[in-house]
Order: sequence, then C-alpha cells, then structure tokens
Amino acid sequence: MALVSMLAKHWCMDVNTAGIGAPTSAWTRVRGLSKWEKTTDDNVEDDGDFDDESGYGRDMITERKWKIEAEGKRKKNTGATFVPDAGQEYIRQAARKVGDEAFIEVRWYRRDGSDEAYQGTCQVNEFTVGGEKTDLEPFSFTLLGSGEDVEIDNPLVAP
Repeated sequence: MALVSMLAKHWCMDVNTAGIGAPTSAWTRVRGLSKWEKTTDDNVEDDGDFDDESGYGRDMITERKWKIEAEGKRKKNTGATFVPDAGQEYIRQAARKVGDEAFIEVRWYRRDGSDEAYQGTCQVNEFTVGGEKTDLEPFSFTLLGSGEDVEIDNPLVAP
C-alpha cells in the first residue's frame, strides 16, 4: 500500500463553552479556521559535566510550553439578527479577560479517522480582527498553554 500525505485541513478545534470546572462540558467547534498550528517552546539546559570523556555534550529539556496559533475568517449566521460563530466568539471574549478569569479549555483532533487528539487549558493572546475595505474580515489568535496538553480519545473515532 502506498503512503499518501495527510492534509493539515483535517485538524479541528473545539472550545469548552461551559467553562472550566463546569459539571459537564459543552464542546463547541471553532469554525472558519484557515490556518492552525500547534508548537512547543522547549527550555534546553546543558547537562554535560567533566566526567563525560566522550567529547560530546548532553542536553536536557527542563520545561516545555505549548501554544496554538490560528487564523481564519470571522463567521456569523445568515439571518437578519447578528449571531456570531459561537466558538470564535467564546475565544474573542476570553481574549478580553485577565488573570484567573482568562483561562479556557480547548481540544484539538484530526477528523480523518486518525485517533490523534489532545486537550489543554490555555489563555488567549493577541486576538486580532479587521482588514482592508475589500477583505472578508479575518481573525487570528494565539493560545498560550498552561500546563501539559494531554492525549484524549478522539471524539470522532469510535472506541
């Protein structure tokens, strides 16, 4: 069987609009994403010492931070009353808060049959909107992870 490349567009992200600590989760998809990227920023310390006579150094990761950077087009319903996309709106509102009130819970997973899925707590940084007069209105944001991002069961893959 030949290997084929996986498509980046098969990642999706949900936000828990019930809030952290709620008795039940209310996972809401963040729609309109056109770019999504999760990265880590690792703190690496030199772990070498005089006892190592090989001449090669040794590094150790002492801390790992994760973040998600995303962008897309702002979405709303097509009716006469303005109703924004619930996932985008929850993140936009969270970007206006500070301190303990600013934490949100997100999960991200593949929707192509892969069992890859993760969940974490984070804060929203740098939520931007606007654009040129002829643009579809873009948005972008950065989620700064707080603690470990944990592997979860993919909500779209049957156990």
